[in-house]
Amino acid sequence: MKKFTVLDLIDLDLEDHNALHVRCIGGRKGLIREITVPDLNRPGLALNGFFDNFAFQRIQLFGRGETAYLKKLEEENKSDMLAQMFTYQMPCCVFTHSLTPPVDFLQLAEDAGCPILQSSISSANFTVRVIWALSNIFAPQKTIHGVFVEVFGIGVLLLGDSGVGKSEAALELIERGHRLIADDAVEIKCISGNILMGTGSNKAIGHHMEIRGLGIINITHLFGVGAIRDTKRIQLVVQLEDWDSTKEYDRLGVQDSTIEILDVHIPFLKIPVKPGRNIPIIIETAAMNERLKKMGYYSAKEFNQNILKWLESENARNAYFRKNIVF
Repeated sequence: MKKFTVLDLIDLDLEDHNALHVRCIGGRKGLIREITVPDLNRPGLALNGFFDNFAFQRIQLFGRGETAYLKKLEEENKSDMLAQMFTYQMPCCVFTHSLTPPVDFLQLAEDAGCPILQSSISSANFTVRVIWALSNIFAPQKTIHGVFVEVFGIGVLLLGDSGVGKSEAALELIERGHRLIADDAVEIKCISGNILMGTGSNKAIGHHMEIRGLGIINITHLFGVGAIRDTKRIQLVVQLEDWDSTKEYDRLGVQDSTIEILDVHIPFLKIPVKPGRNIPIIIETAAMNERLKKMGYYSAKEFNQNILKWLESENARNAYFRKNIVF
């Protein structure tokens, strides 16, 4: 991952409900400082001169309490003790609630080249938003070859060899009212350690599809904005492959299969492709079946249990009648 600086943090283009509303009010020469840890620190102990285990690598957050304490130090002419804090290479200091730090604090930051940022939102909101933003930026990620679609609210990642029919199946799904997230190259990020989010790897060519014999098509122009989506959680992976008569394919679905992507296990299906099989309808059914599983209903397991109950009852009746036959 490329370096992420304080200037990049200010320039983040986030939706309004996630916007950080930050601006630089001091220490501009330090805007190129790198942010390496996706977390915050409230420097209450450091302001009192206790620097054991000081998490200086994190963004330092100053709320109403810390700012009031800084003003008290200035009034009591005790700002000298703050100089030690700026000997550490902190990425930046952020003052929430549109608070402004004392002049002495700003001067120390200017001399040390430490950026001072100001945000108009509360400390609690800023904490939630910045951790969410940094978690996305620092999340483990990889790009894989495939097609990513949303089918009945389930994010379905289609994998398979080139030419097996992934894009054609996705095009039929879009025609049936489902949505495209990415074609050909899917960028996957692992959020919070157990959630995989997929999006197109190239925003400039996003929501275009390559159909052999037809060329490049723009899904947005052909089917409207309702047929696309920018990002979605990956909840099912479907591997398309040419039908192999020598292989044995799962016909009951009692055993759930998974595939590991970025150390996260995702439900996995392998669907053989051959003339006469309607792959888009099979994918739709797989997506609906996955929704049922998330609701606690397993069709294959219920079928298996019903068969076992029937066999047990049949055997019990046969044993009963054999025992009571009178010759």
